[in-house]
Amino acid sequence: MEPLNSVKDRTIVVSKLALAKLELHIGGRGGDPLAGTQGDKELTTVRVQDPRLQNEGSWNSYVDYKIFLHTNSKAFTAKTSCVRRRYREFVWLRKQLQKNAGLVPVPELPGKSTFFAGSTDEFIEKRRQGLQQFLEKVVQNVVLLSDSQLHLFLQSQLAVPEIEACVQGQSPLTVTDAILRYAMSNCGWVQEEDARPALVAGAELYSSCAGLGSPPVRSCLKPPSRWSDFGMEDNHSDSLDSPTEQPETE
Repeated sequence: MEPLNSVKDRTIVVSKLALAKLELHIGGRGGDPLAGTQGDKELTTVRVQDPRLQNEGSWNSYVDYKIFLHTNSKAFTAKTSCVRRRYREFVWLRKQLQKNAGLVPVPELPGKSTFFAGSTDEFIEKRRQGLQQFLEKVVQNVVLLSDSQLHLFLQSQLAVPEIEACVQGQSPLTVTDAILRYAMSNCGWVQEEDARPALVAGAELYSSCAGLGSPPVRSCLKPPSRWSDFGMEDNHSDSLDSPTEQPETE
């Protein structure tokens, strides 16, 4: 290989590397690790993991979850994506899917209960499993998969009002534009997230574009025992009331 004798040469090489990484991330030709391994069969892997406490110590603390998705399905714009969503956003998503799906049944979310006898970590893990099962069923349903709101939920970090504006044509970005813009910046965002402490000990992480596992990170030493986001009602505030009270699970 000839030496890079100019800034221009180095810039060209860097640009080519960046383009190759983007092609891998959004499923360009030859860039999808699933392509060719299962013939023409479309596969989608979705994982809900790495629960974390956000805004720790403030009145509006809550728990959110990492959603990792990898697919070779043509239904998805980005072939690998990683976002963080909280429970009440899942509740919103299910309502929207049911509204648009007509008579097609939408999978259930993890149930709510007034009291939970186990520990905080046990409740969060049970909820994580339920959220993953919900998404696994949703992405296998052709009718639900045709909903643009689902794609923005899974493959962009847009907030709920921004998702609604985008699908209604009230945003300068189309659904595809929003997903591709996030895909181009997602790698660095995921790496930044991986550097932060997880809420549950041993939480499994998936790293950025390649979908390779990264070492587990330790949990918070003393997670509060009550979260506002254990159960979600439309008029429920996001607050941490008392660290000595039992978890509110609704």
